[in-house]
Amino acid sequence: MQNPIIKAVFFDIDGTLLSFKTHKVAASTEKAIAELQAKGIKVILSTGRSINSIDHVKYLNFDGFITFNGGYCATKNGELLFKKCIDVADIEAIIAYAKENTLSFSFMSEKEINIHDVTPEIAGMYAHLNLPVPPLVDLDQVEVSSVLQTNIFMGPAQESAFMAAIMPNSVASRWTPLFADVNPKGQSKKIGVDVFCKYFGIDLANTMAFGDGGNDIEMLNHVAVGVAMGNANPEVKAIANYITTDVDNDGIWNALKYYGVL
Repeated sequence: MQNPIIKAVFFDIDGTLLSFKTHKVAASTEKAIAELQAKGIKVILSTGRSINSIDHVKYLNFDGFITFNGGYCATKNGELLFKKCIDVADIEAIIAYAKENTLSFSFMSEKEINIHDVTPEIAGMYAHLNLPVPPLVDLDQVEVSSVLQTNIFMGPAQESAFMAAIMPNSVASRWTPLFADVNPKGQSKKIGVDVFCKYFGIDLANTMAFGDGGNDIEMLNHVAVGVAMGNANPEVKAIANYITTDVDNDGIWNALKYYGVL
């Protein structure tokens, strides 16, 4: 079967662009992105991180940014294309729950990230991502209408019951057992793909995406070619069109070569 003509490629950050071992982008990936851009192919970041937590990869000159798992999409020039916050009732419910129960979580808005109840495991996770631990949140001063994403620090076994009882208007996805990304129901990186396809006038049949975590699954299923990194979670590999080598072994470069994009 003939490979599709690729006009836009979407990249997750952690475990896809960035190595968890080196916290850097591989030289082969930098070269691949430069060659894609030279060919006129749009290169778009697609992450669960906030719009303010991606400065370390902006040097790659992306054409657009999907952040908060699709909740905030902006062009390289800062033009806002899409924004959707979590239902206020769900945010108020988390705050009420946290005042009566032990719960660690972060609130992420366009302006800032704050966290409630930092455990040693959480501090270690931020170190693993090479990020500073956010400042503590004042539960009585939260702008409840501005939260684009929350990270709930609990295991997969507790997730379903918590979401049903406390955040029924939201959806959880995860790339680590330590926490779940929580976004408005119906939202995922797939939404961001559609936003940029419309913006650039690109057909979905001409798209490709790379990812490694559970929050990448809908995006990889949605594009024409969904590539799982060799270090991806098993459920990601199960739905991918292609499994490449891992992030530390030129996975992005190898897949682009395999499909003849480069």
